[in-house]
Amino acid sequence: MRYFRIVLVVLVFIPVLYSCNDKLQVNAPWKDITVVYGLLSQNDDTAYLKITKAFLGNGNALQFAKVPDSSTYPGNLTVKIGAWSGNNLIHTYVFDTINTNSKDSGIFYFPTQVVYYCKTGHLDQNYTYKLLITHTKTGVVDSASTILVHSFNVDTPDPFIKEIDYTPGTYSNVIFYPAYGGKRYELVIRFHYRETTTSGSNMKSFELTVFNDYEVGNPYDSTATSIEQSFSSDMFFTAVKTNIKPLKDDPAVISRTALYVDYIFSVASDALNTYMNATEPSLSIVQERPSFSNIYNGVGLFSSRYVNEIDTIRLGQGANNEFQTDTAFINRGF
Repeated sequence: MRYFRIVLVVLVFIPVLYSCNDKLQVNAPWKDITVVYGLLSQNDDTAYLKITKAFLGNGNALQFAKVPDSSTYPGNLTVKIGAWSGNNLIHTYVFDTINTNSKDSGIFYFPTQVVYYCKTGHLDQNYTYKLLITHTKTGVVDSASTILVHSFNVDTPDPFIKEIDYTPGTYSNVIFYPAYGGKRYELVIRFHYRETTTSGSNMKSFELTVFNDYEVGNPYDSTATSIEQSFSSDMFFTAVKTNIKPLKDDPAVISRTALYVDYIFSVASDALNTYMNATEPSLSIVQERPSFSNIYNGVGLFSSRYVNEIDTIRLGQGANNEFQTDTAFINRGF
């Protein structure tokens, strides 16, 4: 009986032993996967698309990433965007390629990048825009579609009076109406000042993010009322102290003059907001995030955004008094 058990065990494991392979196949069979990123806006008269391909091979992927041929489609794509009103094609935009030289160093090749572009003129926010990418060698088509985030009005700061006052210890507010198709809102304040140095005078600026994650419930609710958001005026003064050095730390500077601010409202579409939420760093113990793509037959994002900028807003008396009387600002040359 003892020998019978031994023989039985050996017979059971023989098929397993013969089926083992000492070569682990890490890479799956190659598949052409298009990677697309593009945002449309009626603010812009030129549309840009970044279209690459996924790559995989035996060896160091970090080395492959530095070779342009690993991720580009040289002359093998036909790229078009159609403007549709319901079921009617109104216009077709045909894209060409251009080389840019502005990419910073990183994992992928730089500084030159291939980008697809088209002089569209200002797009119509009432149309739906459909992207078609045709691979000329295989006939395979990748596609996506998006509406545009619509324009919207801002009540405060008043775009006609164009004056804002920051008084220490108080709150400032903004009032704006939701944009149709807009899900996520951001407000950036850009502060402009003149800096006089031993070699001349220069215009300078820095930006302060007031909020960047305000979301509405339904981005397609045309009956939504205005949105009001408040922030501490001290946030502005703290940003000035943080971004501008005292004169003792920059001996070349003689003086500075506070000029004006710009309010820059940026709105992301529903799809763009979903993508941002999926790719932002996780603050929890669970670091794995769900992937998001709205590209049919590929991966990536084709969506829209809108920017409403109220520029050259004068500073009120309260802010000017603070610049002239606060020692911290006097020490910075104001």
